[in-house]
Amino acid sequence: MANSLFFLFCFTFTFLGLGSCGSLSDQEKDKIFKLPGQPPVDFNQYSGHVTVNQESGRALFYWLTESPATRHPESRPLLLWLNGGPGCSSVAYGAAEEIGPLHINSDGKTLFTNPNSWNKLANLLFLESPAGVGYSYTNTTSDLYTFGDARTAEDSYAFLVNWFERFPQYKYRDFYIAGESYAGHYVPQLSQLIYERNKGVKNPVINFKGFMVGNAVTDDYNDYVGTFEYWWTHGLISDSTYKSLQKACEGSSSEHPPIECTSALSIAEIEQGRIDPYSIYTKPCGITSSFKRRGHYPWMRGAYDPCTENYANQYFNLPEVQEAFHANITKLSYPWKTCSDIVGGYWTDSPLSMLPIYKELIAAGLRIWVFSGDTDSVVPLTATRYSIDALNLTTLANWYPWYDNGKVAGWSQIYNGLTFVTVTGAGHEVPLHRPRQAFILFRSFLENKAMERSSM
Repeated sequence: MANSLFFLFCFTFTFLGLGSCGSLSDQEKDKIFKLPGQPPVDFNQYSGHVTVNQESGRALFYWLTESPATRHPESRPLLLWLNGGPGCSSVAYGAAEEIGPLHINSDGKTLFTNPNSWNKLANLLFLESPAGVGYSYTNTTSDLYTFGDARTAEDSYAFLVNWFERFPQYKYRDFYIAGESYAGHYVPQLSQLIYERNKGVKNPVINFKGFMVGNAVTDDYNDYVGTFEYWWTHGLISDSTYKSLQKACEGSSSEHPPIECTSALSIAEIEQGRIDPYSIYTKPCGITSSFKRRGHYPWMRGAYDPCTENYANQYFNLPEVQEAFHANITKLSYPWKTCSDIVGGYWTDSPLSMLPIYKELIAAGLRIWVFSGDTDSVVPLTATRYSIDALNLTTLANWYPWYDNGKVAGWSQIYNGLTFVTVTGAGHEVPLHRPRQAFILFRSFLENKAMERSSM
């Protein structure tokens, strides 16, 4: 009986032009039945590799967590989540400590349910990109030393095209992209690729509706101006260092700064002391400086709980976990890490600004929201405000507080073509610090409704 139903389902998809029996078979191979240490769940999840370049043997790893059955996943949109770095894992951060339904306990072996998971609102697709990040891999070692923005966007697009063939039920579904930090580059660049390749297509398979980014690297000039201003106004650096940073760094590339800028940033790091720059008012984890692992300008790390990154490193290295995720096929010669030092350390092309892409996609009428946690000193809200201001957009609703349970939860400003939202008390990873408020934010984005103005 089960086989009969499967073939009937398969025939229906093939007849309607939505897929084939072969792709459904590949989908079934990716189904996760239960992860080690997992509590009971009421949603389906899948994971595996999708080849994006046959010649070099590049394959990207994904984890799909669908909406619960009671919330009708078949009618929910699909959200692709990307983390930045460059070189950091969306599975470790976005899925396992921010918006995903399953988070890792401090024992590094068991999982607990996230009551504010975004999969209550959308089907969530987490992608480890580029190859060399997390479980994603390449058979061409030189790839690891030559990744940059352009190839990452192309590989991510190739992933989507191939993934939709494996999951034909998601073809033509409302599709959004979200991310944070250096995904402030990934998200708009991938969005632009999808938009441009959808042109002239009557019913595009990727039914792209818009994107949302948080504490996002956007424009190097304005990011530097706003970041140094944040450091200075929050008492993190001296007057003299503030002036040195302005002179040495502003106008340069944040990924490839000149030596004078690197020296000034090192002095600023010393002056800031042992704080978590991703969440300046919360306790850092352990005794290692938050800056140590990422060098001159650290774009990504866990915040509060400050040690969540450590739990991910333990959990995703367990052989039984890798087997359950269908990730053990890679036989990686190195341990799984939250961030790849090689990929991030040898990053090549990194455009100075995403603002031209914003202008193109705003003109195209896509939904674009930008949000900022206000206790992040790495890509602070001042940097984002300067970048948005540089777009010279018309204001539709001026700066106003938004509320949650009668309390101010942040502020918002609505422009013609873009909505900006801040979240009070949140660091670099907004959903980690303020999970409930982040959930409300995402719901408002999907519904395309302004943040709640009333305190009642």
